[in-house]
Amino acid sequence: MSIAATHRAIEAVWRIESAKVIAHVARFVRDVGLAEDIAQDALVAALEHWPEGGVPDNPAAWLMTTAKRRALDRLKLDALHVRKHEALGADLDALEAHVVPDFVDGLDAARADDIGDDLLRLVFTACHPVLATDARVALTLRLLGGLTTDEIARAFFATETAIAQRIVRAKRTLTAARVPFEVPHVEARAPRLASVLEVIYLIFNEGYSATTGGDWTRPALCEEALRLGRILAGLMPAESEVHGLVALMEIQSSRMHARVDAQGRPVLLLEQDRGRWDALLIRRGLAALERADALGGASGPYALQAALAACHARARTPDETDWEQIVALYDALAQIAPSPVVELNRAVAVGMAFGPAAGLEIVDALGADPLLANYHWLPSVRGDLLAKLGRFDEASAELARAASMTRNARERELLLERANSLRAG
Repeated sequence: MSIAATHRAIEAVWRIESAKVIAHVARFVRDVGLAEDIAQDALVAALEHWPEGGVPDNPAAWLMTTAKRRALDRLKLDALHVRKHEALGADLDALEAHVVPDFVDGLDAARADDIGDDLLRLVFTACHPVLATDARVALTLRLLGGLTTDEIARAFFATETAIAQRIVRAKRTLTAARVPFEVPHVEARAPRLASVLEVIYLIFNEGYSATTGGDWTRPALCEEALRLGRILAGLMPAESEVHGLVALMEIQSSRMHARVDAQGRPVLLLEQDRGRWDALLIRRGLAALERADALGGASGPYALQAALAACHARARTPDETDWEQIVALYDALAQIAPSPVVELNRAVAVGMAFGPAAGLEIVDALGADPLLANYHWLPSVRGDLLAKLGRFDEASAELARAASMTRNARERELLLERANSLRAG
C-alpha cells in the first residue's frame, strides 16, 4: 500500500473510531481534554508506524490499545510526581488489566461498565451544566463525532475561529471544575437531555448530508448517532422526545441506500427508488413515533420532524405525498422552534402544495436573513422554484451560486449539472 493510501486508511479509521478511543481513555484519566490528547498521540503513532509496517489487521483495536498504553504511562507518571489519592492505584490496576497483547480485546473493553457504553458517558460529560449550551454541543461534536472545527462552524453558522475557541474553553472548564466522567443520576438528567438530543441529531445530520468531502453521505456517523439514540431511549424510556428523535433518525436512515446511485452521486428525495428504502427501519421509526405520541410528546420538535419524515415514508410514490399535511406540520414546528431553516423547508412544502409562486414568495422574504447568507440551500431552493415557474436563466444562476457555496464535492457536481441543463434549455 502506498503512503498516500495508508494515510487515507488512517484518516478513515480515525474518523470512525476516535470517539470510542477518547471515551474509553476518559473513563480512566477522568479528563476529556487529556483523553483527546492521548488519543491524538495514538493517531500520531499510527502515522509513524503504519506507512512502514503496514495497516494492522485490526486498526481500530491498534489505536485503542496504543491509547490505553499512553494513558497508563500518564497515570504512572502522575502517581510518581503527585502521589494522588488511593483511587489512582485502582485506576492503574484496572487500566493495566485492559492493556493486553491481543488487540481485539481493546474494542470490547470500552463497553464493560454499568451503563454499557463509554460513549454515552462522554456525551453527558461534554453536556455538563457547567458549560454553556453552545459549548456543550460543539465539544461533543468534536469528541464524539470526530468533526473538524470547520464542519461544526458550518452546522452552527459560526466562524471556525469562534468554534475553536469555544472548544478549547469548554475543555479547560471541564478540567477546572473536575467534572466526573459519568452519566448523571436520574434527578440531574432532565436539564441536560435537550443538549444531548441536539448533539446526537447534529451528528446524525453530518452523516446524512456530509458538510465537506467527496462523499454525499457518511453512514458511519448516522449509525453512531442512531446507536446512541437507541441507547438513550433504553436509559430514559419515559422521555417522549428521546423516542421522537429516534423515530426521526430511524425513518431518515431508511433512505440512506437510495440517496446515492451506483457511482455515489446524490439522488434527491422525489427521484429516489422507494423500493430501496429500508422497510424495517421505517417500521421501527413509526413504532418509536407512536411511543412518543403515547407519552404525550406528539408536539415536541423531534416528534414533529419525525412526523414530517413519516409523511414521506408512508407515500408509496412521490405523487401520494400529503404536502398539505407537511405544510401543517411545518407550521406547528415553526411555532415551537422558529428558525430561518425551518421556514425555508416550509417554503419547499408550500411550493409543492400550493404552487411554486407561493413557495418563492417565502424564499424571497428569507433572502435578507443574515443566518442564511452562506447557506447554500437558500439559492438551491430558489433555483428549483424558479425552474418550475419557467424562469430558467434565473434558476440556472441560483443553482450555480448554490454550487459555489457548498463544500461537498458530490453536491457541487449535482448543482452544477442541474444549472447547466437549465442553461442549455
